[in-house]
Amino acid sequence: MKYLFLFAFLGVIWWVWKKRNAQPSDQPVQGRPPEQMVSCAHCGVYLPASEALVDNDRSFCCQAHRQADGR
Repeated sequence: MKYLFLFAFLGVIWWVWKKRNAQPSDQPVQGRPPEQMVSCAHCGVYLPASEALVDNDRSFCCQAHRQADGR
């Protein structure tokens, strides 16, 4: 029983030492690349260009604002 506690204690010490000496990664987190943001021509809210509705080189956040602009 005495050895079980000794191994558990050594395991905790090893785990803390390993976590403390871990080097942070220099590589960025993998995900989507940055995207251009555009502003809604009606309300001015910013949204990703891929989600915008474009009409005559003007971007809108939703169909209602696209219709309300009336150009």
